[in-house]
Amino acid sequence: MHPITVIEITATAVFISALFIIALIVPKSKRRIGLYTASFITICILGFFLIRPHWIHYQVSIKKEQLNTYLEQKYPGEKWKITRNIGRQYNPYHLLVEFENEKGWVYYYFVKDANNIQQKGYGMPDGAGKVEGKHFQQKDW
Repeated sequence: MHPITVIEITATAVFISALFIIALIVPKSKRRIGLYTASFITICILGFFLIRPHWIHYQVSIKKEQLNTYLEQKYPGEKWKITRNIGRQYNPYHLLVEFENEKGWVYYYFVKDANNIQQKGYGMPDGAGKVEGKHFQQKDW
């Protein structure tokens, strides 16, 4: 299990436990409301953890379509493969593009929306003689 996941689960368990302890400590007349509130918050937190991966997957699929449209306009007639790094330590919205005519080179794109797509970097194969690939986009700063 990834350390980020362990930290999230631990912090959530401590928070939920504290809610139920507080709900049991309050006076008997307010205890039922406290337990209902703690239960409701627990269900909301569990719902968040169940929905979040599906939401991210949905957003990534939309961003892949937007990037694909952008690349079709920028590089007509070329073929590419869009992937992403898998793992909690990686930003799921940083997409990796490998062009068919430039094997080994990987370009990192960040897609905020359809109108705001930026190339954030690139990776070159071992032993590459040149520093910039065919599809490198110079940043205008």
